[in-house]
Amino acid sequence: MTSASASSSVSLSQDAKTISLIGLAHGTSHFFHMLLAPLFPLFIRDFGFSYSELGLLVSTFFVVSGVGQALSGFLVDRVGARPVLFVALSCFVLAALAVATAQSYSGLMLAATLAGLGNSPFHPVDFTILNKRVSQPRLGHAFSVHGITGNLGWAAAPVFLAGLTAATGSWRIAAAGMGVWALFVMAVLWLHRDAIDDRAGSWAHEGKAGTKNPGAPTNEHPLAFLRLPSVWLCFSFFFWSTVSLSAIQSFASPALQQMYGLPLSITAFVVTGYMLCGAAGMVAGGFLASRAERLERIIGWCLMGAAVLLCLVASGVLPGLLACAVASLAGFGAGLAGPSRDMLIKQAAPAGATGRVYGTVYSGLDLGFALAAPVFGALLDHGSASSVFYGSALALALGVASAALVGIGIAQLRGARKVVA
Repeated sequence: MTSASASSSVSLSQDAKTISLIGLAHGTSHFFHMLLAPLFPLFIRDFGFSYSELGLLVSTFFVVSGVGQALSGFLVDRVGARPVLFVALSCFVLAALAVATAQSYSGLMLAATLAGLGNSPFHPVDFTILNKRVSQPRLGHAFSVHGITGNLGWAAAPVFLAGLTAATGSWRIAAAGMGVWALFVMAVLWLHRDAIDDRAGSWAHEGKAGTKNPGAPTNEHPLAFLRLPSVWLCFSFFFWSTVSLSAIQSFASPALQQMYGLPLSITAFVVTGYMLCGAAGMVAGGFLASRAERLERIIGWCLMGAAVLLCLVASGVLPGLLACAVASLAGFGAGLAGPSRDMLIKQAAPAGATGRVYGTVYSGLDLGFALAAPVFGALLDHGSASSVFYGSALALALGVASAALVGIGIAQLRGARKVVA
C-alpha cells in the first residue's frame, strides 16, 4: 500500500468514526424531540389536557431550544463543541426523569424546558465538529448521515415509547427508558471522545489560508454575520420547512383519525413512516448535494413534490390506508432536500463563523416548531383536520421561495469572487 493510499484509508476511517458518532448524538437529540408528543393520548387520558395545552408543551420545548441555540453557537465558537455536547445529553437525562415523575401539567412543562435546553446546542455542536473533522469530499455524505440519523431518531421514539408502554403498562417507565438511552450514548461518546474533539480539527470549508470573501474586513465583529441577508433567508427557510414538519410530527395521527376514521393503532405509525421515508430520501440526497451546483433547485423540486402529496391527503379523496401511505411518502421529498439544505447554509456561512451561523439559522427550526404546534393544535380542537395537511403544504411552498432567494445570493457572491480573481 502506497503512503497516499494509506493516508486516504486512515482519513476514511477517521471520517467514518466522526460521522457515526455525531450521527448517534444527532439521532438522540431528535429522539428527545419526541419525548412528549407520542404520549399525548395518554396525557389526555390521565390528566384531561386539550390538544392546545399539549401543543404549548411543544412550544415551550422549542422556544427554550431556539433561544438557547442562537446563544449556544457563540458558546461553541468560544469553548469548543465537545464539552457542550456532554452537558446537552445530561439535560436529556434530567428531562426523561421529569416526565417519568410528573404529577401535573407543571411537571410536564419542566420536562419540556429541560429537553429544550438539552436540544439547543446540537446543531452548532454537530456542524462545527463535522466541518472541522471531516474531509471536504465527504462533507456532503456527512450531512446526509446527519440528517438520516435525525429522522431515524424521530421515527424510533414513537415505536420505543409505545412498545415499552405496552410491555410494562406504564408510560412513566417508557419515559425513564429514554433517559437510560441518553446515558448509554454519553458513555459511547466518552469512550471515543478523541474522534469528536473539534480542537484537533481544521475548518474544512475555508480552503487555502488567507482566502476571504471579496470585500470582507480583516477583523469583523462577532455579530457581523447578522448583517448578511443570506443568514436571515436561511433562517426563514428553516422556519417554514419546520412549520410543515411540526404539523406532521405532532398532529398527523389525530388528523387522520378525524378525517378517515382510522384507529390510533394505524395512524400512530404515520409519523414513523414519514421519518423513515425521509431517511431514505436523505441517502439519495447526499449524492445530489455532493454533485449539484444550484442546490436551491433540488430543494425546490423535492419540497414541492412533498407539498403536492400532502394536499392530496388533505383533499380527503383517498381511501384511509392509502392516505396514510401517501402522507408517509411525502417524507421522502423532504428528506431528499435535507443534505442540499445543509450544504446551502454551509455555502452561505462566512469562514470562521460556522457555529454562530448554524446556531442562528437553526433557531428558525425551533421557532417554527414553537409557533406551529399551538396553531395546528387549535385547528384540531375546532375540527379542521384537513388544515393540518394544507397548512403543511403551504409552509413547504414558502420554504422553497426562501431557498430560491438564498441560491440567488450565493450565485451573486460567486460572480463577485470570479471578478476579484
